[in-house]
Amino acid sequence: MTQDIHTSDRSDVSPGRGFDRRTVLRGAALGAAAPLIPATAAAAATASAGRDRGGDRAARSVSFRWLGTAGWRIDVGGRTVLFDPYLTRFPTGLFDGGLDSGTELKTDPAVVDAHIGRPELVLVSHSHWDHLGDVPYIAKTTGARVIGTETTYHLLTALGVDPKQISVVKGGEVLDIGTITVEVVPSLHSRNKNCSYFAPGTLNAPPTTVPSTIADLPEGDTLAFQVTAGKHGPSAFLMGASDFSERAVRGLRPDLAMVAVPTATSTTHDYVPRLLSALDAPGVVVPVHWDNFELPLSGSPVRDPAMDLDAFLARVEKASPATRTVVPDYRTVYDGDMRPANR
Repeated sequence: MTQDIHTSDRSDVSPGRGFDRRTVLRGAALGAAAPLIPATAAAAATASAGRDRGGDRAARSVSFRWLGTAGWRIDVGGRTVLFDPYLTRFPTGLFDGGLDSGTELKTDPAVVDAHIGRPELVLVSHSHWDHLGDVPYIAKTTGARVIGTETTYHLLTALGVDPKQISVVKGGEVLDIGTITVEVVPSLHSRNKNCSYFAPGTLNAPPTTVPSTIADLPEGDTLAFQVTAGKHGPSAFLMGASDFSERAVRGLRPDLAMVAVPTATSTTHDYVPRLLSALDAPGVVVPVHWDNFELPLSGSPVRDPAMDLDAFLARVEKASPATRTVVPDYRTVYDGDMRPANR
């Protein structure tokens, strides 16, 4: 394995006060879905594209920007897709020894606007604040379509987003968005040393009050996404939390895998080797969700002390020696092979 370095998933943290104050139920998905193509045909096309590394994959017309945490901005021939764009990064006490679940939600428009371009699609893995926090502002100011769970739908509509802009998905959908294909993958959130989820809960109806604190944003189930640019890729597998459904990801065969780093106390069995085997040894692995996401994006990434990035990289090397790893930074624009675009 070769490694390029250019430069939280904090489910082991006690949720503190407030997260147990609501009872939420799972329900049927709502919202308008984008046009679908048959999953079998799309999977075959994705698999072919994922191994056509030397072919016409339009890699130079694709760019990737890491937005910190699990977030990405993907530009494909002038079209912009965002994944889990959390940019305001306000303090909650999480990295100072005591999470305050009563911390008020906030968005800094100047910070968000500086990073997002003109997105037409926003993919949301789950509804915790460090994934969903800036999405209401982005949706309302850009008109971008948001794709996420039913819980994401109810939270966003309560926060003033037009329901017609939101497509509810469950996992398994393959969305044909013109020159971009988005495959929705059912996934899992990580668990702590007690095998418990952090701030769980789902919504099958709008909340009774407008969400105002981080405690008002439960997980709401978790998704992963595979985004394929053009006819021949590249394809990127995007994770928002450090666990996965092994059966759900088999056959995806992405060129790039943006993999969430687990905490040292993660209870997911053989996380890295199982994931890389199921994905058929991606050409490039990019670790995400290892940075302190309460520090501004204006500096260099600072590691979350709960995440052992070095151990993660070593596990990737052991499990898939031919895989190249790229540790991203906030300032670099990467091409479709995850190499600096201005090299």
